[in-house]
Amino acid sequence: MTNDYFMKTPTIGFIGGGRITRVLLQAFGNKKINLVQATVFDTDSAMTDKLLKRFPDIHIGTLEEVASKEIVILALHPPMIMETLEKIAPVVTSRTIFGSLAPKIDSKKILSKLPQLTRLVRLIPNATSVINEGYNPIWFAPTFPSDDKEIVLQMLDFLGTSLEVDEHKLEAYAVISAMAPTYFWFQWKKLVELGIEFGMGHYEAREAVLQAMYGSLETYFNAGMLPDEVMDLVPVKPIGNHEPEIESIYEKCLRELYSKIKV
Repeated sequence: MTNDYFMKTPTIGFIGGGRITRVLLQAFGNKKINLVQATVFDTDSAMTDKLLKRFPDIHIGTLEEVASKEIVILALHPPMIMETLEKIAPVVTSRTIFGSLAPKIDSKKILSKLPQLTRLVRLIPNATSVINEGYNPIWFAPTFPSDDKEIVLQMLDFLGTSLEVDEHKLEAYAVISAMAPTYFWFQWKKLVELGIEFGMGHYEAREAVLQAMYGSLETYFNAGMLPDEVMDLVPVKPIGNHEPEIESIYEKCLRELYSKIKV
């Protein structure tokens, strides 16, 4: 892809200027993609001001202006979506490539407000797309033309790995994949802090945790060993007595979350 990618593709509008829009714009920016065809709407002007400072090539527009673009990305929390769909219905057409990034609001609900859509796609983007290392499940409506699907997939290439999945699996990916970093990041932060407290330099502690986590993932998933065999490789387990408690937290919190977002 060339740097004027967006100049050669349809205009794109983001409804919502929050975290995930920032992640997507950053992913494109990392690849030196021209963002002059990107327009963002958000009810919070402070949010759009921050985006403009970070991505000065983008435009800020009204909801109607953004929804009239050829590619429209709905980047809102689920409670705000149905009302927003009603507002943009007059300007969204059958030619609009419409992408929703939210779990819970399925295609039936979206089409109940925008029945004219034929190019509907749902995506669960990962925060790791911010460094172009996302693992992003995507679902295309059966009516989605193959030529336009290729446009979307080319854009997603900049985010990392994309995989087509059945729509009913998107919420599972949201819990198990998209939100997974939050289950571990604070633990890595604490390990680095403890390493420094125990006498390591910041870089030493950071690299020790980084390499340990890389190696642990590779060993668990790619060593050709059973899970119990992998977990038996280290004889000393300092928090082993707390594993049942931690597992119960996963069970309780993630099951509750899944039940809330599952259609």
